[in-house]
Amino acid sequence: MANEEKKDFNAMLHKDTGMPKIQVVTDEATVQKYGGEKMFFAPPFAYDEVMKTVPYGKVLTIGAIRDYFAKQNHADFTDPVTAGIFVSIAAWASAQRKDNETPYWRTLKANGELNPKYPGGVAAQKEKLEAEGHTVIRRGRTNFRYYVKEYEKALFRLE
Repeated sequence: MANEEKKDFNAMLHKDTGMPKIQVVTDEATVQKYGGEKMFFAPPFAYDEVMKTVPYGKVLTIGAIRDYFAKQNHADFTDPVTAGIFVSIAAWASAQRKDNETPYWRTLKANGELNPKYPGGVAAQKEKLEAEGHTVIRRGRTNFRYYVKEYEKALFRLE
């Protein structure tokens, strides 16, 4: 995102977006990729609520949140595009609040990857995760990416 300091992310978090809703997808490539035609759209605040449930020392992936929402709402999958956007909005909204913090740094991308779109970027997320006992490793030769080592052992299960 750009111009984060000029945006009211808490307003975005609670904006009426016409969600939750389920949309039927007819594009065959999408149906094949995600295993069905019923695509769920969760509202932004729903991501924030789930992210708040992750306890100290545990982590969660955006994919696990998407799977959880799809299962809870009898859909085949949750839209990946809005999921990524809404997780970032939840992170920035938390950074703008004085209280009621969302531990957004515990929500990782696929395969345990840190999210450069969070407040402070990868460096800030790395610092917070390491403070909770996680080891962050760097991969790549020129285009560095950062991951929580053995993140699977610290996964929080949504039920």
